[in-house]
Amino acid sequence: MNQPSDLPRHALDRLNRMSPGGRLWTSDLTVNEFLLVREAGFEPLGLVVGSSIYHIGYQSQMFRGNEEMTVLTQAMYHARELAMSRMEEEADALGADGVIGVRLEVNRYEWGPSLAEFMAIGTAVRALGESHRPAHGRPFTSDLSGQDFWTLLQTGYRPVGLVMGNCVYHVAHQTLGQALRTLGQNVEMTNFTQALYDARELAMERMQAEAAELGAEGIVAVRIQERSHGWGSHVIEFFAVGTGVVPARPDHVVPAPTLTLPLVDSAP
Repeated sequence: MNQPSDLPRHALDRLNRMSPGGRLWTSDLTVNEFLLVREAGFEPLGLVVGSSIYHIGYQSQMFRGNEEMTVLTQAMYHARELAMSRMEEEADALGADGVIGVRLEVNRYEWGPSLAEFMAIGTAVRALGESHRPAHGRPFTSDLSGQDFWTLLQTGYRPVGLVMGNCVYHVAHQTLGQALRTLGQNVEMTNFTQALYDARELAMERMQAEAAELGAEGIVAVRIQERSHGWGSHVIEFFAVGTGVVPARPDHVVPAPTLTLPLVDSAP
């Protein structure tokens, strides 16, 4: 097993115990997901994790201006990338074709308001037959569940990577005059509308750019999350994430939608 140099010693020990010839694998798949992944021709190799404790810098903003907080945007993106890359290193060390069920989490502790832990976690899997690694040679990543992963493969598609885009945006404050003019009225708050619209579009655009760079044909299971991360009510991060996919064959035609999932008997 190739041991990446920036993983902690205890992580390497855990990976060694799960490597071929080891005695044990771990997974956060449910029982049903595990059986469906096996049905799809893959075996779980182990739970893989990446983490980064990151100091997020400061950026001032105009009280009455809508603007992207580029320093914060870059910090949040880079921290997630570090966590993702370390998770991929663990998967690569296990000889995995990919990682499914990926979760990206941001946790804050009492060390300070500018510090946060960014964590990526998922289950490394390997194809029982032909390798399913993408052309770039690294394990693919996907936030699809075991069931959705099975369904995607059954329709002739495969994941090439988890793609994401983000934007931290400052929404301008209203002046006292603006607030008084709208008091008690039904009226669109165009300033807020435009700010949130712009921020979401930037996050979506960046996610699509990542997918294009991977050569994906499309993105499935897209989610857009909005959180303030303690910056205050007028500074919000918009985070777009999904799984880039490609056809398994160049001449692929999507079959008619008559899929039925394998029955899994949950009775004892």
